[in-house]
Amino acid sequence: MLEHGGNLHHASQQYGISLADWLDLSTGINPHGYPVPDIPTAAWQRLPETDQQLEDIAAHYYGAQHLLTTAGSQAAIQTLPRLRATCRVSFLGPMYAEHAHAWRQQGHHVSELLHLPETSELANIDVLILCNPNNPTARLIPPETLLIWHQALAQHGGWLIVDEAFMDTTPEHSVAAFSHLPCLIILRSLGKFFGLAGARIGFLLADPTLLRSAADILGPWPVTGPARIVAQAALADVSWQEQNRARLIKESQQLATLLQGSGLDTLNGCALFQWLKPDHAEDQHRQLASRGIWTRHFPAQQGLRIGLPTIEGWSKLRQALLALGLADSPQFSD
Repeated sequence: MLEHGGNLHHASQQYGISLADWLDLSTGINPHGYPVPDIPTAAWQRLPETDQQLEDIAAHYYGAQHLLTTAGSQAAIQTLPRLRATCRVSFLGPMYAEHAHAWRQQGHHVSELLHLPETSELANIDVLILCNPNNPTARLIPPETLLIWHQALAQHGGWLIVDEAFMDTTPEHSVAAFSHLPCLIILRSLGKFFGLAGARIGFLLADPTLLRSAADILGPWPVTGPARIVAQAALADVSWQEQNRARLIKESQQLATLLQGSGLDTLNGCALFQWLKPDHAEDQHRQLASRGIWTRHFPAQQGLRIGLPTIEGWSKLRQALLALGLADSPQFSD
């Protein structure tokens, strides 16, 4: 099993700190998640409705013509490798490891690209996978570039798969509006921006033929009735979305300022996390953990991904940095 952020039980056992005393900055999930509405009792007693209301609202939100509701991005990640015969798959690394893992499990030939490919290189790739913005480095590739890559891949039946899990605060960079084109596949979910990771709900955006094939594998009722109700409310709440986009962008800038004032220069960031590569990433990960601050350490890249604190967590993070001698800006304002 691959390691993911949010593994607080492991951290609690390793450092002897109770779960309630941790500030979890390891996941990149909005700490101000969407307020879950009351769930009607009938939603727990009946099979999930298939009236297309959620799908219509989601299609409008993403600007997509066709989509399929899934149990989070993970269900789509594990389904897509089953829709192709054995082929050559490249992922734009470093990135969310579940993608490469799923394709390897299905027997595909998987390799990592550590550079943005030239168009000519795509002739030797059957499936190109990337996260945009990237997880964990926050690299953002312009949609114009992605559409050029898609066109080159589609000429020989190749796929471009774009995981847009962190795209909600920068919708102008999304290629969801082009997801009806054959060979372009987009993954979206409500786990990050909406802070609804526990609901396990997401969407696969693609042409209808591919979506029908994916639906056959996923089977009926892939998402619970209560999760559908929450997702429908969140995707329709334009006021909450606009307020949170502005709030998260502001708080991400605050986090970058705090880290930079602490001698931890950020390399890149998006609205939900900052990416940095300090000289001693593992040591600083452990030092923060000893103070009840859980970050995500990436050993292969010697990097740290640090998400946004809760309202109460800003003070805890600042005090931890000061106590460890990392901070020189005690006047930082929460």
